[in-house]
Amino acid sequence: MKKYIYILSMVVALGACTSDFEETNTNPYQISDESLTQDFNSIGAFFPSLLSNLYGIQIDHNLTNDSYARHLATPTPFVGGVNNTTYYLRWNRYWTVQYNNVMAPANQVIDIANQGEGNEVFVELANLIKILSMHRLTVYQGPIIYTEFGLGKTGEYDSEQVLYNAFFSDLDRIIGVLKANPEFGGFASFDASYGGSTELWAKLANSLRLRLAIRISKVDPAKAQAEGEKALADSAGLIMTNAENFNISNYGRKYHPAVICFEWNDTRMSASMESILGGYADPRVSAFFDEATDPAVVADHPDFPYKGIRNGASLVAKDDRLSYSTIDLSFNDPGDVTERKMFSADEVYFLMAEAALRGWAGAGDAGTNYEMGVRTSFDLWGVGGVDDYLADNTNIPWDYTDPKADAGVNAFTNRITNTIAWDEAADNETKLEKIITQKWIAAYTDSMEPWVDHRRTDYPKLPFNYQNDSNSDWGVIADDDFLRRMTFINSERENNPEGVADATAKLGGPDEIGTRLWWDTGGPNF
Repeated sequence: MKKYIYILSMVVALGACTSDFEETNTNPYQISDESLTQDFNSIGAFFPSLLSNLYGIQIDHNLTNDSYARHLATPTPFVGGVNNTTYYLRWNRYWTVQYNNVMAPANQVIDIANQGEGNEVFVELANLIKILSMHRLTVYQGPIIYTEFGLGKTGEYDSEQVLYNAFFSDLDRIIGVLKANPEFGGFASFDASYGGSTELWAKLANSLRLRLAIRISKVDPAKAQAEGEKALADSAGLIMTNAENFNISNYGRKYHPAVICFEWNDTRMSASMESILGGYADPRVSAFFDEATDPAVVADHPDFPYKGIRNGASLVAKDDRLSYSTIDLSFNDPGDVTERKMFSADEVYFLMAEAALRGWAGAGDAGTNYEMGVRTSFDLWGVGGVDDYLADNTNIPWDYTDPKADAGVNAFTNRITNTIAWDEAADNETKLEKIITQKWIAAYTDSMEPWVDHRRTDYPKLPFNYQNDSNSDWGVIADDDFLRRMTFINSERENNPEGVADATAKLGGPDEIGTRLWWDTGGPNF
């Protein structure tokens, strides 16, 4: 598929920069009231909005996980240069987007569907979308409201262990219904992702089970293995080709990070991308980013004309680094960029590679899966040279300097010494680092799971913040550590203090940005 089909986040807001963060939920395919009761319209009409709101906008991703995962960086010194990216929280509202725009209307869909006969597929698709929403939200805060949501209570938070067990239990039922209805056609008119194919939705649900199993593999290895092996053995199968990728339509609107990048000039390539893609001579860079517009900023590597900004950099003026690499210009055309990925085959191969390292039945060979993950990513982005890339046992990422700063400011020394080529004789830590580093690269345009993997495994070995403004207001992050979570949102603190107190107890530490989530054990990977 063409490189520009897969994008990072959707455009759900209009306006400029941080002056307008409201969601725009207009459905360009809205149907008339008269047709709502025909052909499942009273149920199906909700789904485009449910899916489009799984992604948030600038403050939900670009100034949080995009930066924390070191995929994209900002040239803009928001709020005097002290903001989310420098570990002082200014914005924290992904919670609100997910509950108002996904969870509440999904429950409404389920209520409507349950009033008629033969609507169980719609019910379980809505339940699957709820898991897609909440399995992302929980990596921000930890404990969240899931099993008790919509039951007329103020909202009791689930501990993360209860939450993941509920996810797995719900996936059992969801996958069962989808597999039992292979000929169901009622969803086709509302499904821009899979054209109404319950078989493909079942593959997504099963792949999601494998993702969640790997996510908890350090904190609950027995449960993780049981669920992972269930996914690997299930007849529904997994997303194994790019044709099966789960992509969400933009519904005719512009890809939101293109708005951030080209209209607001608030995002650019990260220095980590420059270091890793440049050091590894990764040909995918030309599909990911455009060249820097000022040759002087790439004078130290003119054969690699891309320049990134360090995350957590010390910034003075926005204009200083606007000449650094933007995302690829093709993302800026809503006629070309019609959808964005949320789950792709390359990730499944990397999940299987890690599962094989952990000895899970049915996972296959770790090295074969690792190489298939890289090959599938190259194919996704329409890039050649994968054989030479996989054979490279010499190159490592580069050190970084910022030509727009004084000597040493924003610079970092690369901490990654692992090469690309698979080494069957290496220990499991070396192999896992290879897997997660390539998984990090391949995940470009959806930085949520790389942020999870980095906290869970400490791979890739990314640079720490140059500027660290954390303090007792939100919690202190050591200079040689990373932000671990977002705090519970202020409206919950104010309106549901008992719930937040209970959630904090379930978190197992203070409601601060340095408290590790359940699966982020800080212990060895094996």
